[in-house]
Amino acid sequence: MNSFALLADPVRRRILEILSDGEQSAGTIGEAVSAEFRIRQPAVSNQLRVLRDADVVQSRREGSYRLYSLAPGGLEEVTAWVDRYSHLWPGRLDALETELARHERHR
Repeated sequence: MNSFALLADPVRRRILEILSDGEQSAGTIGEAVSAEFRIRQPAVSNQLRVLRDADVVQSRREGSYRLYSLAPGGLEEVTAWVDRYSHLWPGRLDALETELARHERHR
């Protein structure tokens, strides 16, 4: 599965957000995702497996726990794509910032 297909799923994006704070246990990830998306632990485990099989996350055992973390370079395809177009955004982002500031002043 390519990186963009992986990121298309909101559960997988949420797992990546959780892991952006550092290594987490499967249980911690499962609790957070299950509560937010109202899915059961086996569904979360399935999404973790999909991410691991795609080399986006890595896991290791520590005692009875399985710990997950982001894999180095796991989203290089996305990074390369964003880098290709990022030179087009600064002026637009500056304009957005100006509009937001103007809107704030008129509130």
